[in-house]
Amino acid sequence: MVVIGAGLSGLAATLHLLGAGRRVTVVERDDHPGGRAGRLDLDGFRIDTGPTVLTMPDLLDEVLGAVGETVTDRLDLVPLTPAYHARFADGSAIDVHTDADAMEAEVRRVAGPREAAGYLRLRSWLEELYRLEMRRFIDANFDSPFSLLSPELARLAALGGFGRLAPAIGRFVTDERLRRIFSFQSLYAGVAPRQALAAYAVIAYMDTVAGVHFPRGGMRALGEALAGAAEKAGAQLRYGDAVTRLERRGDRVTAVITEGGERIACDAVVLTPDLPVAYRLLGRTPRRLFPLRFSPSAVVLHAGTDRTWDELGHHTISFGAAWQRTFTEIIDRGRVMSDPSFLITQPTHTDPGLAPPGRHLFYVLAPCPNLRAGRIDWDRFGPRYRDELVATLERRGLTGFGSATVTERLVTPADWARTGHAFGTPFATAHTFAQTGPFRPRNLVTGTANAVLAGCGTTPGVGLPTVLVSGKLAAARVTGTPVASVRRG
Repeated sequence: MVVIGAGLSGLAATLHLLGAGRRVTVVERDDHPGGRAGRLDLDGFRIDTGPTVLTMPDLLDEVLGAVGETVTDRLDLVPLTPAYHARFADGSAIDVHTDADAMEAEVRRVAGPREAAGYLRLRSWLEELYRLEMRRFIDANFDSPFSLLSPELARLAALGGFGRLAPAIGRFVTDERLRRIFSFQSLYAGVAPRQALAAYAVIAYMDTVAGVHFPRGGMRALGEALAGAAEKAGAQLRYGDAVTRLERRGDRVTAVITEGGERIACDAVVLTPDLPVAYRLLGRTPRRLFPLRFSPSAVVLHAGTDRTWDELGHHTISFGAAWQRTFTEIIDRGRVMSDPSFLITQPTHTDPGLAPPGRHLFYVLAPCPNLRAGRIDWDRFGPRYRDELVATLERRGLTGFGSATVTERLVTPADWARTGHAFGTPFATAHTFAQTGPFRPRNLVTGTANAVLAGCGTTPGVGLPTVLVSGKLAAARVTGTPVASVRRG
């Protein structure tokens, strides 16, 4: 087997294939594993350039368990308490706990007993939704929309999964701040909460119920852990050499050809690049009734500072006063947010070793339009937008953030595009109804008998937990074995 890409989906596929007795070679263009979970070492700061929120560590356990290892063998995961610290334009703040009693007490403190009771009902709904979706709709390969027809589909409908996310959350809590906390995640799936299917509340389950963790050593430790387990189990990992084309005989891929001119013969191939790149390598783009729609992108400011701010946790969500307008600007109008909401991650809050002594590391993520939706010249506009972000942070209490910054790196949609992300978004294809479940781009491509796709562009979708599942589903396609869900409560 050849796996193209040592990102988390590719490494998950590799470990499941190894566990099934296959010989695997992984070809990675970068000089390290991790893919989107990338890295940047800058002036003594160890920067994670990709995802910063780790949920569902049991999925990592399942991947490593394919070769007889566990998470504790490879990673030191720290549970984050609280999972998030949410700050609002009116000056209020809410700590988002994953422990039910702690969160019920926090909701009671900020919004009263009625909202606290509503939170507990919401939590029960999220738990039931997750158990149903993971078993039947996430951890599953679909071959046609008819695969959906089952008693579970009726149960999902009864739970309100085919309604809209924002009204579904509103059935349980009326406080606008709580509604935002349990629905903002849909933006990263490429859809505003008022348009997203209520089924995508499952993302809120992962964040606010299952728990958020951080690996010591940074998120890069995830790729290193999976790659280390794969090498120990016999995989060959070849770094620093991109795949440029596939050699075919009829409907089968017989070898991959690398930029360095190496030919690697294969019985099957797993492709993990963004869909346009994978389709180009295969020479086949599946026909769709509607063109693929891609998620919004993000501007990320990596900043190393000589101070920190007491009001910040590991993860802080800074909400602007605007809400509906934010989604209209990003998704519909192709503009940056006029009243932005940010995710601010301070990994040195948990692991000070990621920065030089006395220094602190920040990751400020601002959602923005992708390059198809917006007509922004980011190479020119980026520096000015960076100044706007810093000014907004300082107005919201991070006084002196600009002057405290000793090193920085700005990443814009233009930079994401240069690294191969279609239309400059790291969040891949959006989770519209037409790109959900069996309607999402399949991990099989018609006209090729022995190639499978994995990654956030294909099934089941965007997000660190789902790309791990994606690798498992791809491996199951290759081996022909049924997908067996690990049972999670």
